[in-house]
Amino acid sequence: MHRLDPAREHVIGLYRIVIGFLFACHGLKTLFGLFGAKSTAAVGAWPGWWAAVIQLVCGVLVCVGLGTRTAAVLGSGSMAFAYFTVHLPTGLFPIQNGGEAAALFCWALLVLAFVGPGRFALGNLPGRQRSSEPAQARVTV
Repeated sequence: MHRLDPAREHVIGLYRIVIGFLFACHGLKTLFGLFGAKSTAAVGAWPGWWAAVIQLVCGVLVCVGLGTRTAAVLGSGSMAFAYFTVHLPTGLFPIQNGGEAAALFCWALLVLAFVGPGRFALGNLPGRQRSSEPAQARVTV
């Protein structure tokens, strides 16, 4: 056991909260013109408006820890789509094509899809555990 292992779930939880918050902020910026946005996406416009809805909804879900893995996969996929369709045609590397945020969100959310929500997630509250998850066996002596 590594000496940092006891803090692992707490750090993952804090990581999830920050990534979710930042992802949701991108959606808020595009949908509502917040945070100094010069314009907003037209309602229903493909792909900008839909991407912003995914960013807002998935970002909030990831931030609060509800359906974290599913929301993270959807958000990660949307960022991969954005990178390959919007950024890659203008240059190979993210630093050249302005796709740093898309690449970072894609990988950050993919990590959360695999490691789970960590601590502080609403999905971890008692009574919120899914019955499809196997119960831990108790050994009594």
